[in-house]
Amino acid sequence: MRFHGKKRRKKVAKREDYISWDEYFMGVAMLSAKRSKDPNTQVGACIVSQDHKILSMGYNGFPIGCSDDDFSWDREGDDNKYYYSTHSELNAILNYRGGSLEGAVIYVTLFPCNECAKAIIQSGIKEIVYAEDKYHETMSVITSKLMLRSAGVLMRQYEPSGREVLITL
Repeated sequence: MRFHGKKRRKKVAKREDYISWDEYFMGVAMLSAKRSKDPNTQVGACIVSQDHKILSMGYNGFPIGCSDDDFSWDREGDDNKYYYSTHSELNAILNYRGGSLEGAVIYVTLFPCNECAKAIIQSGIKEIVYAEDKYHETMSVITSKLMLRSAGVLMRQYEPSGREVLITL
């Protein structure tokens, strides 16, 4: 067979073992979580457009200018990390500098609390893909789900394929 006067080569088949969009974006969220300096819980988030472009990422930690050496990482007491830390979802939303997040999807390693749910709803994100829901019985997550459902935000748990991806740094 000839194509524009040249001999046509046999077509090579594409690889079939590439990762899915969900694996890719949850992988980015999981890698983002590795930036967290929280000694107990590391959470990452990745916000993606409807056409599969990464818009922003975030992880849980202290705001810019607040030294993670000077503020408490304690979980309890009058001076604890919850007064200082910003959750990964809010960090990802605040890190975005491109305009509207209307219709976007957020991949997050831990189901969002009620405060992050408010930010997700207000920003126009329409879907949450989450890896874990270990606090599902807390009022924070119960109210989060109530608000998200009311606002029409889709929620679905990430289904791991069981594949491993090795990244050597």
